[in-house]
Amino acid sequence: MPERAFSRRDTLSALLLPLAERELVVPDVAVAELIGYRQGVLVGATAPWDLGDISWRGRQVPLVSFEAACGQPLPRGERVRIAVMHGIGPRLPFFALLMQGIPRTYRVDSQLSYIDVPLASLELAAVLVGSEVARVPDLDGLAEAILSARLNAG
Repeated sequence: MPERAFSRRDTLSALLLPLAERELVVPDVAVAELIGYRQGVLVGATAPWDLGDISWRGRQVPLVSFEAACGQPLPRGERVRIAVMHGIGPRLPFFALLMQGIPRTYRVDSQLSYIDVPLASLELAAVLVGSEVARVPDLDGLAEAILSARLNAG
């Protein structure tokens, strides 16, 4: 079967995940479930951005702050939610991201406009989504950081 080029009609369903000072844009298939906030249970001395484990669907899932993993202060908010993300295989099948609000869906296509702004360590790019600047997170890099922090902690 021949490969088909990405055409202007092709779109990807994405989610805008609100953080304290920015929004992340991720494919909606990267998110397993959106849930209300629950306190993480600490699992030992780990990185300051590792907020412990939460119970989700009968398993323990690491809860992390993306901002804090990028070296920014740990956010505190009133409308805190959690996005359970698909991980990187059997070593980390899922992890959870702390959000500061309710995600929104958005359709993106091949005409994304990249923006030249300073990026944090776990951000791959910044793009215009509608009229807003959103950051493309390095989810694989974050998952590897979680595994590394957990391995070094225990």
